[in-house]
Amino acid sequence: MNTIAAKIDTRLYRTEITSSSGNVVIADEPQEMGGKNLGFSPSELLASSLASCTLITLRMYINRKQWNVEEINIKVDFERDSEQNVSLFTRKIEIVGEVDEKQRQRLETIANSCPIHKTLTHSIEIKTTLF
Repeated sequence: MNTIAAKIDTRLYRTEITSSSGNVVIADEPQEMGGKNLGFSPSELLASSLASCTLITLRMYINRKQWNVEEINIKVDFERDSEQNVSLFTRKIEIVGEVDEKQRQRLETIANSCPIHKTLTHSIEIKTTLF
């Protein structure tokens, strides 16, 4: 995996996120949180990871099976209840094409097997070094 680096600039919370492969994403907080809404919020980035990983995983599977699917649309809502210490992702997947019920069930299984889904539903350990 590429290393991800994040750097905050002088515009309060605007953060430039870069990968070692040269890709760049901007994150910021919404205005109601003191940011300027110049990019995705951290929560939006997390939900985006689940949505994009699911889409890519489904598309790879559909292509390999050579199923007639024109379009895949995913919406992910992310809610965090800090009092209960519970997070909820609600993922809605729309498959546009010629897919029967058995194929739909298989696609749901494949969606639940994408690497980000597996990461979010299993134990996570974060090691932090301050230097």
